[in-house]
Amino acid sequence: MTVHPSLQTYADAWTHSVEAIAELVQPLVEGEWNRATPCPGWSVRDIVSHVIGLECEMLGDPRPIHSLPRDLYHVRSDFARYMEMQVDVRRHHTAPEMTAELEYVLIRRARMLRNESRSPDTLVRAPLGAEQSLEVAYRMRAFDSWVHEQDLRVALDRPGNLDSPGAYVTRDCLLAVLPKVVAKDAGAPPNTAVVFDVSGPVEFLRTVRVDAEGRGTVDGAPSLGPAVTLATDWETYVRLACGRVRPAAVGDRLKVEGDEELAAAILANFAVTP
Repeated sequence: MTVHPSLQTYADAWTHSVEAIAELVQPLVEGEWNRATPCPGWSVRDIVSHVIGLECEMLGDPRPIHSLPRDLYHVRSDFARYMEMQVDVRRHHTAPEMTAELEYVLIRRARMLRNESRSPDTLVRAPLGAEQSLEVAYRMRAFDSWVHEQDLRVALDRPGNLDSPGAYVTRDCLLAVLPKVVAKDAGAPPNTAVVFDVSGPVEFLRTVRVDAEGRGTVDGAPSLGPAVTLATDWETYVRLACGRVRPAAVGDRLKVEGDEELAAAILANFAVTP
């Protein structure tokens, strides 16, 4: 393996999740590919199409030339339109076509990983013609693949892997944006602290502190007098942060203490995936 050490964690997490996805969908009969998932607007087939499409882009394949229908209610932004292209172009593919393409693209990507010698700061293409570092690209593929693996598990009633390598990459990605959620999006007042207490397969206690200038940071030290404490389980945390469920739907799995108005603002802005 020639992949750079700082990329290895993401490569391993990605591999674990995409192999789980391939195993989940291999035995599905045609009708099961149409099952709705928690990902808004997407079926099982759509999620697998999305995974295939983004791995093709990591391989440098050209994007499909395809016109999207105008009536896709969940496509509300240029980013969503970009992502939908790889999905919609496969909406009429059969189960054997889907599994064969998934298997082929994963073989190609595994070979690419084995031969990866680029440095983590190498710039590669990102959605909408932007650029990102190879390290960010690897991290986002590990994050995205694990979240979509969980979407498929919910749709197919096959729970599992809530503490797999991808879960920890996902935790770190979600924690990295938490200061923005609390300080900027929810408008937490200066000199306040908000504690997140998460239990389950991946458990953690994190405090977001907002300084006198309104900037947020996150750390693992408890706060003696937090403005808000939010406690929930890991699966609910992920579903909220990834926009799979609204706070009102999981109120029985959320425990809120402190400033109710600030807590409501945080939860209203908690979904961070596009």
